[in-house]
Amino acid sequence: MSQDPVIAPSALAFLGAFHLLDVRSPDAFENGHAPGAIRVPIAAWEAAARAAETTLDTSTYWEGAIRGLGLDPAAPVVVSDDGRMTDAARVWFILQYFGVKTLVLNGGWPTLSGFPDRLAGIRPAVPTAAFRAHPGTGPVGLVDRTELRGGLGRAHILDARTSAEFIGEDLRRNARGGHLPGARLLPHADLVGSGGLKPAGDLHALLSAAGFGPGDHIVTHCDGGGRAALAALAALRAGYDDVQVYYLSFADWAKDESCPIVRDEQGPA
Repeated sequence: MSQDPVIAPSALAFLGAFHLLDVRSPDAFENGHAPGAIRVPIAAWEAAARAAETTLDTSTYWEGAIRGLGLDPAAPVVVSDDGRMTDAARVWFILQYFGVKTLVLNGGWPTLSGFPDRLAGIRPAVPTAAFRAHPGTGPVGLVDRTELRGGLGRAHILDARTSAEFIGEDLRRNARGGHLPGARLLPHADLVGSGGLKPAGDLHALLSAAGFGPGDHIVTHCDGGGRAALAALAALRAGYDDVQVYYLSFADWAKDESCPIVRDEQGPA
């Protein structure tokens, strides 16, 4: 079983020195952040992951972007957002995919604000830090449209979107709506509670109820990456260790007319 990628705020004291990555907006960061926290330019990272020249298959770009954070490879990395968990999960997925050992702070910034004891171990950026990208070395892998289309019969697809998106009622910005053949719906909102991502036992029960069993090869997706990353984080926390993310997700699938889509007006079975 893989190590739990989620860390409770109370456990930060046991890490010793660590880097804290803050993925909130620039305004939120300026209005209050932990001393030594490193802000991740989340909007730029989101755009780069979707752009053809800088997708997650492009190691050179991401090696430079991650090196720019100034991470000491000897220090653990903890990612924190505003508590919604999707942005933290997105950054966690990218970092771990390229070989950075990363944890997600459960509950995000609200669990740190006002608790100075939880900030004692934060180490600031190291301007001279070096980083080499090693794609695919993290516990959760990356899959693209072509690979997934060729392996639909072998993958157990976890659709982390809403029910309305799943049945094709909510198209968002897509020309087509519905779901991938064989996909199972588990909305990302069901994975989080008032304190962040739910406990491992609760998550395992949710995945099991949705039809995912031991040893399944799970591929998560949403519409644009963030909810898919959170679903992968949840699956890993729940004890599943064969997990990939279709990061470009349904928006990428729907634009290719050769990719089959199921539209079920009655909703998922």
